[in-house]
Amino acid sequence: MSVDKNMNVLIVDDYNTMLRIIRNLLKQLGFNNVDEATDGSMALEKVKKKTYGLIISDWNMEPMTGLEFLKQVRGSTEAYKDTPFIMVTAESKTENVIMAKQAGVNNYIVKPFNAETLKTKIAAVLGEF
Repeated sequence: MSVDKNMNVLIVDDYNTMLRIIRNLLKQLGFNNVDEATDGSMALEKVKKKTYGLIISDWNMEPMTGLEFLKQVRGSTEAYKDTPFIMVTAESKTENVIMAKQAGVNNYIVKPFNAETLKTKIAAVLGEF
């Protein structure tokens, strides 16, 4: 099965530079339909209005963290029960990885990362492309 690079992708980070970096990496990988949100509550509003094939979210944000956003997305609607969700964080603590897995995250990226790492993580949840 080939990956639909025209799918809608949502990236969530409270740091504009990180949003720009992830957007540029996604563009390099061929994903051009990218929406941004600067916190979990803004992202939650976006997922209510549009269907996304992939969500990439930072963990540490205010007022709603990436983990809280993940839990809301997984619990909110049947449509997002299986949507690939990748968590981005600067911390690689085992307990955080376990918490994210229990909440339904599909993959985990530790900052800093490059296009190759992002591609590997996306391929792991969507399939090779």
